[in-house]
Amino acid sequence: MNIGKINKLEIIKILVIISFLLIALNIKSILLYITGSDTPIAVVKGYSMFPLLREGDIVFAYKPAPNDIHVGDIIIYKSIDGKLIIHRVIKVVIEDNRYYYVTKGDNNPIPDYPEFRGPGVPYERVEGVVIKINNATFKIPYLGYLSLWFHGG
Repeated sequence: MNIGKINKLEIIKILVIISFLLIALNIKSILLYITGSDTPIAVVKGYSMFPLLREGDIVFAYKPAPNDIHVGDIIIYKSIDGKLIIHRVIKVVIEDNRYYYVTKGDNNPIPDYPEFRGPGVPYERVEGVVIKINNATFKIPYLGYLSLWFHGG
């Protein structure tokens, strides 16, 4: 009878491992569904948000409605050439019922003027708002270096 119990325990262990692997392999899809953002996870590259965000930090984002993005929020948006930029909103502009966000890296001297193509970054190019917990930016330091290294960044 013990042999039957051991086999059942081994089967349960294998099923748990398979479940964890499936979740791990689909984490981006799962987060995309939960957050509504096409970019639920991003790796910081560069020093424009230093000292708050450092190269290699991983941040998480969600996609709110345009009127729920405010001055002080950190957003992830697509640049004109399609690269992701993580910068802070310093002004919200509503023009013809469309939302635009004037953004700037905390460590940059001027706003991101070349990226605007209008009064700011249009909502359509916003991928998400970086998640805060208890008013502190949620990030995982250093782990993103693996991604930067793997992708030659």
